[in-house]
Amino acid sequence: MSLRAVIVEDEKHSRETLKSLLEEFCEGIKVIAMAGSVNEAVKTIKSEQPDIIFLDIELQTGTGFDVLEKISHLNFEVIFTTAFEQYAIKAVKFSSLDYLLKPIDIEELQLAVQKAQTKKNQEVYKKQLETLMLNLKQQKSKLNKICLATSEGFEFVEVNTIIYCKAEGSYTVFVLNNSEQILVSKNLKEYENLLLEQDFMRVHNSFLINLKEVKKYIKSDGGYILMSNNDTVSISRSKKEDFIQVMSALIT
Repeated sequence: MSLRAVIVEDEKHSRETLKSLLEEFCEGIKVIAMAGSVNEAVKTIKSEQPDIIFLDIELQTGTGFDVLEKISHLNFEVIFTTAFEQYAIKAVKFSSLDYLLKPIDIEELQLAVQKAQTKKNQEVYKKQLETLMLNLKQQKSKLNKICLATSEGFEFVEVNTIIYCKAEGSYTVFVLNNSEQILVSKNLKEYENLLLEQDFMRVHNSFLINLKEVKKYIKSDGGYILMSNNDTVSISRSKKEDFIQVMSALIT
């Protein structure tokens, strides 16, 4: 059974290109309609009831998020498309949702479609979309919640409850202020890129810390950091000066 798809894109050439790519390279997808504006997209989605929408983030009449806000029942998959690596994409990543950068890579498109074709827990997926919309309402520099992909599914975590993250091979352990530890199936670098603007700092190959959860810096024994839960975190020699400068700026 094919997934019924709607493409929301304000540039006609981009709409037609994506439609052609889907028809040529993605099995199990049928494009049933296309829209070029926020209002047209909302009307089309409500009337056609698609299984999946390919949603451009930047539209001349608004944003793709405006489309989602105007639809009461988000009972479809969403794959975002954009020409820019920007704040909005960071919010999408925080929610563990899929996006495609233009020009669209065929393999990435196929992978995103395959993931969409996998039956999801709709309540969890709805929560992911809600997390996205919540984050977008926050100040642009600060995001509220992050969606963590675990072996059992997803966990939604308040960013300010994270004390530090620790590398475990190709996995990451999130240590929270309620003593909970969450093992996530992505490497530490992935979260470093997401959390740097949220007052986090990579102080060691194995540690990414919440600077607001630093309790003490101890110079002896080569230097280490005591976190708010009394865990000790190693700090690389090359990171010490930057760490001290950043902490001094936070204090003042």
